[in-house]
Amino acid sequence: MSLLSPEWTAILYLIAAVCFILALKGLNSPRTARRGNLIGAAGALLAVVTVFLSSRLENIPLILAAIAVGSAIAAPIARRVQMTQMPQLVALFNGVGGGAAALVAVLELGHNADTWVRVAVVFTMLVGAVSFSGSAVTVAKLQELITTRPVIFPGMRWVMSAVLIAALVVGGFVIATGSAGWAIALLLLGLAAGLLLVLPVGGADVPIVISLLNAFTGLAVAASGIVLGNLLLVVAGTLVGASGTILTRAMASAMGRGVSGIMFGAFRGGSTAGSTAQSDRPVRSSGPEDVAVLLAYAQRVVIVPGYGLAVAQGQHTIAELATTLAARGVEVDFAIHPVAGRMPGHMNVLLAEANVPYESLKEMAEVNPEFKHADVALVVGANDVVNPAAKSSPGSPIYGMPILEVGQARQVIFLKRSMRPGFAGIENELLYDPKTSLLFGDAKDSLTKVLGAVNAL
Repeated sequence: MSLLSPEWTAILYLIAAVCFILALKGLNSPRTARRGNLIGAAGALLAVVTVFLSSRLENIPLILAAIAVGSAIAAPIARRVQMTQMPQLVALFNGVGGGAAALVAVLELGHNADTWVRVAVVFTMLVGAVSFSGSAVTVAKLQELITTRPVIFPGMRWVMSAVLIAALVVGGFVIATGSAGWAIALLLLGLAAGLLLVLPVGGADVPIVISLLNAFTGLAVAASGIVLGNLLLVVAGTLVGASGTILTRAMASAMGRGVSGIMFGAFRGGSTAGSTAQSDRPVRSSGPEDVAVLLAYAQRVVIVPGYGLAVAQGQHTIAELATTLAARGVEVDFAIHPVAGRMPGHMNVLLAEANVPYESLKEMAEVNPEFKHADVALVVGANDVVNPAAKSSPGSPIYGMPILEVGQARQVIFLKRSMRPGFAGIENELLYDPKTSLLFGDAKDSLTKVLGAVNAL
């Protein structure tokens, strides 16, 4: 016997849905993102409790045991994960969501003979399986368990087409027969489609793929809501699918490329390749003391953070350096490129963790006109998002991508480990500009030395 009436169930589901909407609204800004996450978590908790109170559930001990095991695994991982591994964690959670939706659809297949419900089952199984296997590939690429270069083979596009056509045919058999055997075949085809979809994507494009697969998972969850007759799943899944789609298009636009070009560019040589070739061209290098003098006696400094800063865990050191410079009367801003790092908002999250004021984080459109007024542009672990090849090299994989115009500053300083190119595998001609100097080493170690030199002046 359920403890909640249908009316109260509907009201609580409505409150949970409003929480999800407010959560997405809160994620629009770093200032409100923490509150948005808490509101979203509260909505999810309310939804789960409502299900327990309004449904006649069987095997409750097994359900509670599964929740306990999942929580025991997920909570420590989420608390201990490093900032450099956050994109992998996001991709992993996204893939698990798609896989769970697909498995739920399989289990519900035998309980409903309605044709339209079976259509929703097929859609959930196929899209959820694609999201699961595709997300697994993105995790492997980001973790560098497999090459970050596009993986293609002769005839791959035809194999992909054959798999998708086979999936549609098998999906038709599942709708017509409700056979578990055909359902398993559809799952396998979905998993294969996910692998074939993501393997040709180069490493620098993986953040956009994560966003796209997030939209896929949302759509799979929405369809599973139709299968289960749960309106809240439909609403939540639709919100995730819509927001993921909008984010994917926005990120592709920020890179000056289309989503289809990102996903299938490798077949015509247009996807990022992730080269690790190291240049031996001469550059002007500096020591920590030289960099400290340039920064301490500047009037305005713009800092450009990148993935290298996250790898070195140098966010707290660079925040302290910015505070020290500000105390000396230097105006300091952080220039944030929308696709810097390995996931949307990666740099915002990284710097927020170090308590960098939100007012100091300047988006690309706002900060680009200001570079010409900057005495120093300090680039820490970034390369592709400041690479002039995006504007000057039509054959470049990143050609057309808007960049941070650091070359307009009076002096440019790069903090780099080596002369290896960025994740897109493209040499940066700005490194060889006469007004550019390089400080080699681990970003955190270099920043610590620069900070010490500034304090000693």
